[in-house]
Amino acid sequence: MVDIREVPESDIDRALELAYLVFHDRPEKERRGKHRALLTRCERIGAYEGDSLVGFMAAHDFRLSVPGADLPCPGLTFVSVAPTHRRRGVLTALMDEQLRRTAAARRPLASLWASETVIYGRFGFGAATTGATIEIDSTRPLALRIAPDRRPLRLLGTDEVLAVVGPLHERARAQRAGRPTRDTQRWTEEWLSEQDEEDEELGPPRVIVLGDPGEPVAGYVLYRTKSEDGGASASGVRTLGLVRVDELEADTPAVAAALWECVASLDLTGRVRAWGRPVDDPLLHFAADRDQVRATAQFPALWLRLVDVRAALAARSWAAPVELVLELTDARLPANAGRFRLKAGPDGAAYEPAHAAPDLTLDVRELAACYLGGTRAVELVAAGLVAEHTPGAAAALDAALRGDLLPHTADEF
Repeated sequence: MVDIREVPESDIDRALELAYLVFHDRPEKERRGKHRALLTRCERIGAYEGDSLVGFMAAHDFRLSVPGADLPCPGLTFVSVAPTHRRRGVLTALMDEQLRRTAAARRPLASLWASETVIYGRFGFGAATTGATIEIDSTRPLALRIAPDRRPLRLLGTDEVLAVVGPLHERARAQRAGRPTRDTQRWTEEWLSEQDEEDEELGPPRVIVLGDPGEPVAGYVLYRTKSEDGGASASGVRTLGLVRVDELEADTPAVAAALWECVASLDLTGRVRAWGRPVDDPLLHFAADRDQVRATAQFPALWLRLVDVRAALAARSWAAPVELVLELTDARLPANAGRFRLKAGPDGAAYEPAHAAPDLTLDVRELAACYLGGTRAVELVAAGLVAEHTPGAAAALDAALRGDLLPHTADEF
């Protein structure tokens, strides 16, 4: 029998060793130090068997952009169970305690990135955003259907980034649902770290901004570069390198076009790869040659859990009026389960117990996937995951939940 309790700071190193064991990782001293500093800022719970730590879970203190609002939403991370204690209910006990604490703190949502996507649906998490990998063949000039913004471009020093780029990042976060807050430590230790944690061959981060001198910047691109084979070929001819775009934000399509054109024209490079772009990225429309600009992968990104369904639905904005009776199941948080009438529109939302026949029957996992507007209920009906009892009910819910932009985040945690 395990005991679930808070993990004191004195046990953080034990928690890290457990995580490294589970994820088959052997980080060097500097990276271990970053992980330790990160966990000191997180909420931490552990599963103890006697004095042994056999399970661990941490939570970032995030807020998440949702349509029309910004809500407290812990970001779960470092979820680990010792290989000797798998399939013994340790993860379930940790997750139940985390959800209990989240509800008690009146935080309506929880989120995570799944290392194994088969795991978290049973805890009520749904894949709420989708990412895409985009690649550009930059051995020739980037062909565009629109004229790029020709205001000046400039390279920032690392010490300038937060002050110059931070306000634009916050504007962009408010305009697109699914994006967690990014504090100073996250900017400096994750996005602007001199050494990339995933690929040691990548160079340091570079940030280019666009805008007139003295005016707020209209866009920025954060990228790293490397030589694809580490330098020269066997013949002595230097090979073309890679530009990895980590983030690109722009106020207008023309600004985005200028930034993509810039990174696609860097000397001694022949390919641009942008991981975790939104699937509605304007580049995929204004690129003139879709053989040159290709979406090479698509994957579930942020997983969301509605901890307090009523509060989550009441807090967000609604694009169209809707009135439906939902029959909702929730195996882990029974307070969410039952039959409820959702009446929502541009003036707000009410979500109250109902006795009428349901229009839709669904699990909290499916409602979480739809909540940000990134998954369509009609597709879940077609997949047999949502039961539609009233024709058109799923389409009505989709119309009410949709936003101008698809939800998206590249903030992996």
